[in-house]
Amino acid sequence: MTPVPPSLGPGIPPRVAGRWPEGPVGSTTDLENLPDDLRVDATEEMRDARIPEVLERLDRELVALREVKARIREIAALLVVDRLRRSIGLQSEPPTLHMCFTGNPGTGKTTVATRMGEILYKLGYIRKGHLVTVTRDDLVGQYVGHTAPKTHEVIKRAMGGVLFIDEAYHVYRVGNERDYGQEVVEMLLQVMENRRQDLVVIMAGYKKEMDRFFSDVPGLSSRIAHHIDFPDYTIGELMEIARQLAERERYRLSPVAEKALEDYLTRRMSQPRFANGRSVRNALDRVRMRQAIRLYEEACLGRQLTKRDLVSLKAEDILKSRVFEGGIYAG
Repeated sequence: MTPVPPSLGPGIPPRVAGRWPEGPVGSTTDLENLPDDLRVDATEEMRDARIPEVLERLDRELVALREVKARIREIAALLVVDRLRRSIGLQSEPPTLHMCFTGNPGTGKTTVATRMGEILYKLGYIRKGHLVTVTRDDLVGQYVGHTAPKTHEVIKRAMGGVLFIDEAYHVYRVGNERDYGQEVVEMLLQVMENRRQDLVVIMAGYKKEMDRFFSDVPGLSSRIAHHIDFPDYTIGELMEIARQLAERERYRLSPVAEKALEDYLTRRMSQPRFANGRSVRNALDRVRMRQAIRLYEEACLGRQLTKRDLVSLKAEDILKSRVFEGGIYAG
């Protein structure tokens, strides 16, 4: 009877085209008896794990970010090949998967973390694949004895999946003797080392602050295997995001409205608290609100509305923003 390769988790069990040698899988004798031309069905493995589907979905969800997507593909390739090696008994230490995402708000870090969780789950590196997003307030307590239970509960919820710590540099405030963040860091260091086969930690935040955070916390950076920087979007990329969002919500932007929106975003990019794709989404929400007010008032005056009215976002809905009057992020 042909031995069956061991399952690496909830993903599809690896397939090997050829007979397994007699004896326990992964033993020294097995490795010596494995022929170099033993075939491994990588195509079927990738199809069943549906990794290409996850990567294609990432392409659809996020505009641009070519370097980020390339890094995610590299990590996926590493995991697929590592899984194939294990399927024929080439055991090795599992790759370290903890990551650091740096960049400004609204550049897609949370979305990429979610898709990364799917990839890790489908390949059997984590049991559940869910994403738990937290900040300092979810981890650090306000008095002695409060921090450990809070952090323990978060880690418990995230176990088997991905723990995403946003603005991670706020967790530990160096120089503040009354800050309990050091306790969180110590617990994270322990779980990142001892439970790394059941939990992936992704820390995110501004690059400069994250670099300082790593220099302040010895031993943390060495546990992060993948550092990925998320660049800001260009105006052209922001407009593509706007078009996709509008289409997804069944709205149309006329050429004149697109020009007005591009003008708005160009002005908004130079103002405080600009958050890339998130600001585009917020801007469109306000444009939809102005459209709704305009149509409501027209209907109250007896005008018959049409489908065209309901799906069309006009330039006037955009140009009413105070940003065009020199205001700061007023909608």
